[in-house]
Amino acid sequence: MPEVSFSRGNTKGINAMSRPTLQEALDFLLDEDKDMHDGSLFRYTKIFSDLTPTQQKTLSSVWDEIPLSRKHALLAHLKVELEIDLLYSFDVFARPLLDDEDAIVRSFAIRLLEEYDGEDLIPRLLEIASNDPSTETRAEAISTLGFYIYYGEMEEISAKNLKKIEETLLQIAQHEEKAKFKQRAVEALGFSSRKEVPALIKEAWERDAALWKASAVSAMGRSYDSVWEDQILEALVDVNENIRLAATKAAGNLSLATARPILLQLLTEENDEIVLKAAIWSLTEIGGEDVREYLHALLDEYGDEEEEQIAYLEDALANLDFTEDIQQFDILNYDPENEDY
Repeated sequence: MPEVSFSRGNTKGINAMSRPTLQEALDFLLDEDKDMHDGSLFRYTKIFSDLTPTQQKTLSSVWDEIPLSRKHALLAHLKVELEIDLLYSFDVFARPLLDDEDAIVRSFAIRLLEEYDGEDLIPRLLEIASNDPSTETRAEAISTLGFYIYYGEMEEISAKNLKKIEETLLQIAQHEEKAKFKQRAVEALGFSSRKEVPALIKEAWERDAALWKASAVSAMGRSYDSVWEDQILEALVDVNENIRLAATKAAGNLSLATARPILLQLLTEENDEIVLKAAIWSLTEIGGEDVREYLHALLDEYGDEEEEQIAYLEDALANLDFTEDIQQFDILNYDPENEDY
């Protein structure tokens, strides 16, 4: 069985060190003789979270002096850490970087702002999504706008802004020449209840190219509509890992009980580590028969030194507890007289 491994470098002893100052972090970034890949960056991670305006001003004053490769290494590191620990917030740090002259920096800034839900960011993201000269940066902005559609569906942003985003993404999905932009727009629009969206998803699914199918399946999962169940089940056993990954996530999003046997089988047969990780989490979103037993069996295979694999599985089991609590609550509150016929 493939390992669920997430290497974070040599961090032994780092947590025991005193927290450095912002100036020490900047001195480290400015010094090209200091190794960026020996685990030292972990010592400075918290410095860039929740910056004060004064700290941001200090950082901005020297940002252009930092070698580009070291900027890229820092931003890549912060993105990984944000995925591991959602208590970090790099919003203040990342916001000005949307206007950086380097496309890679702009792309990383967007990724660091994925959890930001303030409407003040929408105009800049729309501008980047429509006009940025970098393919990757435009694609990142298109993807991030999808989260704002979700906020709009939840009535957490204004209807006016939601409409602007949907109109922009529909224009891209229907008329943009570059396939990558169209695919990202279809994925982002998966959150939308607009009447045009199901046809876009269906069209993407029916294309032969794997990336189109993967985008379609991602949108299916975001739709929270079980009408796509058959397509997702078919995609779960596709030979292409991008399609399997999208289907694995979609099955979890839709809590498809019919996907459980396939996902359990993936735990023993899947060779792609990222797909395996997604399968574990999706199983905890679905719950039900044998899931806990399979995950405990997987957990028992790891030794004490494999801390990150163990931590991930323990987090997954905690999520399974939550899912089962919700399912039990639904059962206890089920009233057949309230069903629609």
